[in-house]
Amino acid sequence: MLDLLIIGAGLAGLTAALRAVEAGLRVKIIAKGMGSLYWATGAIDVLGYLGGEERAVASPWERLAELDAGHPYRTLGDTRVRGAIDWFQQHIEPSGLGYRSADAHNLLTPSPAGAWRPTYLAPAGQRAGAATDDRPMVIVGFQGVRDFFPHLITRNLSAQGQVVRAALLPWSVLSEQRDRNNAQLAECVDDVHTQQRLVDALKLVVKPGERIGLPAILGRHAHAQALAHLQQGLKTDVFEIPTLPPSAPGIRLATALRQALEQRGVRVEIGMEAIGFHAEDGVIQWVETETSARPLKHRAHAFLLATGGVLGGGFNSTPAGRFWEVIFDLPLTVPQDRRQWFRPLFLDARGQPAFHGGVAVNAALQPVDATGDAIYANLWAAGSLLAHADPILERSLEGVAIASGVAAAEAVKTKSTAAVATMER
Repeated sequence: MLDLLIIGAGLAGLTAALRAVEAGLRVKIIAKGMGSLYWATGAIDVLGYLGGEERAVASPWERLAELDAGHPYRTLGDTRVRGAIDWFQQHIEPSGLGYRSADAHNLLTPSPAGAWRPTYLAPAGQRAGAATDDRPMVIVGFQGVRDFFPHLITRNLSAQGQVVRAALLPWSVLSEQRDRNNAQLAECVDDVHTQQRLVDALKLVVKPGERIGLPAILGRHAHAQALAHLQQGLKTDVFEIPTLPPSAPGIRLATALRQALEQRGVRVEIGMEAIGFHAEDGVIQWVETETSARPLKHRAHAFLLATGGVLGGGFNSTPAGRFWEVIFDLPLTVPQDRRQWFRPLFLDARGQPAFHGGVAVNAALQPVDATGDAIYANLWAAGSLLAHADPILERSLEGVAIASGVAAAEAVKTKSTAAVATMER
């Protein structure tokens, strides 16, 4: 029987699985879909904004103590959070994606709208776009590419003091097929001939001393090679600007983590929607998933819930005011009066209660009831479904996922070791 069944294939679930199998546990992941990484920037945000402040956080580690007492970072403590981020950076290194921080500070890189976006660990393909670099930029788009507007990006960056200009290249540089989304275009750029066409076209655009910003399409499976080819051919730095989904940098990160798990014998089963469970005396016996015939039961000694919050499908609601967790019906800190879910201002600096609420947990990341007692002895939770955080507003989504995923896996290992020791006595 499995030691740990993880429900959810986002960053929290994949990270937890990697840490758990490293600790010697037998692990499997089941998930309804591919996970939110396919929609993400591919960068690792730890803490970008705090308390409605307009200015981005300079160093996350200097501000964690200012978060609410129940925030997952406060629950885990600075040392464990930082240790988890360091562990992640070490374990993603073999992928060749090149994640780095800026001396423990946030790095500001361009968003698809031309804002400066704070992130902590940026992949190699995005770091040359840093605001601290005083070289001019040329933002290059392609006629017909979806959701990437170089003149908009240029106008907004210029308004913030960046020396920048825009340029457009024909679609034919990338593909002969007209209907391609950005993930599909990234696969086109895996081809060395497409890379060379891109180099040749960019040579006609770039001016001496400029760095080149492109939509995030520089390879899906051969990104490091594509980036190196362009930079060597152009004799300047090239950087990607994340686009709207599907996100090639997010897909690269998800692929790297899944390959690392497959190499360690961990199965990631997609299309497994959990629809029920069975517990006896406060211990979960199995979780079942829907199939075309009859529900399939998945048994394990421990279970980790990493299905995401309301935006990830881990929570649901009704117009009548009910807000619930969809698998174990865990109690949520979200108000059950629907009039309290949202504040009058859509862009309220304090965020929205519907996104700030979630599953309350103890120090071991086990879901708890109103009295603080663990609801199930063998259930843990991680990721954006945790209460007392608004990861999208805070720009802490990936940091919370990694820190809680690592911590939950370690807690499962600790309890498993204690149980074995008790049996041996």
